[in-house]
Amino acid sequence: MQELKNRQAFHEYFIDSTYVAGIVLLGTEVKSMRTGRVSFNDSYCLVHKGEIWIKSLHITPYSHGTTNNHDPLRDRKLLLQKREIRKIETKLKEKGYTLIPLRIFFNDKNLAKIEIGLARGKKLYDKRETIKNRDVERDLKRYIK
Repeated sequence: MQELKNRQAFHEYFIDSTYVAGIVLLGTEVKSMRTGRVSFNDSYCLVHKGEIWIKSLHITPYSHGTTNNHDPLRDRKLLLQKREIRKIETKLKEKGYTLIPLRIFFNDKNLAKIEIGLARGKKLYDKRETIKNRDVERDLKRYIK
């Protein structure tokens, strides 16, 4: 499985810093993730009692699962060091910051990892500026070739 990216996050937010975290999953969730059946729509992370949880990350139930299949929208715990969690928590208390998932991947040890980012929301004119810069870079690459 290749990595799954939250493309909308880069359009909606400025990403200030990123963290790679482990994610607590059930067996059928891992099997479903390997087939790429994950949706980032409206998913976000929050800090609760010194732990980071991801909310509304939709992992489609595994097609060959039994009656013990998982709930697709359940809250999942993220695994980070306490030092990183405290740093994230202080940043989140500042105005305008949010914690969002950026991508899900399997590392070389075949463990599911999630990259989360501390982000600030973009205004409409920021989004237009980003699109304009992307178009200019694309045109420059065409002329160079």
